[in-house]
Amino acid sequence: MNNPLTWVEINLSAYSHNIAELCRIASSEARLMAVVKADGYGHGAVAVARVALESGADCLGVARLHEAVELREAGIAAPILIFGLTPAEEIDTLLDLDLTQAVFSQATAGALAAEAVTRGKRPRVHIKVDTGMGRLGLLTEGPDAKGLGRGAADHRLSEVETIANLQGLEVEGLFTHFATADHADKTYANRQLQRFLELVDRLRQQGLEFPLSHAANSAALIDMPDSNLDMVRPGIATYGLYPSAAVDRSRVGLKPVMEWKTKVVQLKKVPAGFGVSYGITHETPRPTNLATVAVGYADGLKRGLSSRGQMLVGGQRVPIVGRICMDLTLLDVGEVPGASVGDEVVILGRQGDEMLSADEMATTLGTINYEIVSTITSRVPRIYLR
Repeated sequence: MNNPLTWVEINLSAYSHNIAELCRIASSEARLMAVVKADGYGHGAVAVARVALESGADCLGVARLHEAVELREAGIAAPILIFGLTPAEEIDTLLDLDLTQAVFSQATAGALAAEAVTRGKRPRVHIKVDTGMGRLGLLTEGPDAKGLGRGAADHRLSEVETIANLQGLEVEGLFTHFATADHADKTYANRQLQRFLELVDRLRQQGLEFPLSHAANSAALIDMPDSNLDMVRPGIATYGLYPSAAVDRSRVGLKPVMEWKTKVVQLKKVPAGFGVSYGITHETPRPTNLATVAVGYADGLKRGLSSRGQMLVGGQRVPIVGRICMDLTLLDVGEVPGASVGDEVVILGRQGDEMLSADEMATTLGTINYEIVSTITSRVPRIYLR
């Protein structure tokens, strides 16, 4: 598409910079896994995966099998870890494409092992343990285990041993995930890390030692150096976004990778008291100019920004007025001299001296920057810049 009406620009040089910065602050012994799930957090998984590997990443992480398949079909041969469930009927694909699978229960591990033996394969797996988040993983000594004593811990240790001894699997790693590493108070995250390290130590005492133990997401990589272990798994930080306002931004200089733009498709003068968009939830307080721009909630622009959000026109902040529509949004550009049809409008990014960030949009909506970038829909073309 040569002349899109709304588009996202992905600065691959900024992405490469971020990977290099994260490699710089990681422990020298730790590998770096670039997490490219959810189509690279909305940035385009194939493009960013290639740059990640060129820029110092050792391997890639995705959430689902089809995401790994897309990378393999694009010719990417690096190790890829699938964090989520691969259904039994899809195991053949996993084996054929030499993918690494997370296993988080004896059932998921057993199903994979059985198929692997039948096929004469030995796939790599990473065992996930739940140290206190409540999602996927074998329970260690989380909150539910209070009062169960050492017997409960021994049982959980034996679950890991059972999986490690399954014929047909090569256990390459053991990992967990933090629930609160992006909080200022690291008490709970440190408790999770301690549980994980105790499990690793007890397994080692039993003669079980895996090549990779890993726990650190973006926030932990930035704020918890002791969590680096054998591998780190940054996601949001690779895209130039900090996990939260609480992390120590002075440790790493990140550059936002994404800018989102659209165009003015109609401009009209309207009188005071003019009703705007569906439901007439906004009436103009004065005579003004309304700009219709070619972006809406079907593109991923959250309807919650109706009469609350802003965009940039002519280097100035202008308000979204009325309800955001499926394909179109209205702006009050009465204070922008010379605003014209065809003008470039910035939804996320910089124009002149002004900047609209994913963090600011997320704050307006009461959400997180992850959601802002990862839910821009596929009908918005991604344009890659170096």
